[in-house]
Amino acid sequence: MQIIRREFLCLSGLAVVVPAISNVALAQAQGGPKLTQILRKDLEGQDQVVQETVVSIVEFASGTAAPWHMHPGAQELLHVIEGNLTVEIEGQGASLIKSGEAGIIPAELVHLARNEGGANAKALVVHSRAAKDKPLIVVVKK
Repeated sequence: MQIIRREFLCLSGLAVVVPAISNVALAQAQGGPKLTQILRKDLEGQDQVVQETVVSIVEFASGTAAPWHMHPGAQELLHVIEGNLTVEIEGQGASLIKSGEAGIIPAELVHLARNEGGANAKALVVHSRAAKDKPLIVVVKK
């Protein structure tokens, strides 16, 4: 009798779980939202405190660049949407961020971004600011 009860409980559990799982799969197959995490990283240079988040789209024509600059108290996340961007951080060299890729520039580091490709480039930029009383951007003469 004990074995029959276990099998009954197991089958009862399956009867409840299987329809729920099939509903999730059906929702995703019918064009429900798809969640893709792009980048996850601890904040740097901000003592884990964020006062404000600023989200922007930046567009670069072919051959253009942002000036050397820094963000006092603000970490920058750069997610390239179209084209490719070269990001150079003073003293660390340059790296290419391709469409669909992302990178983080810690607060206080002097850097620039440039489009060295033959097509336009576009990126989503998120600044996590620890100090709203400081300017968002400071251009640095080199």
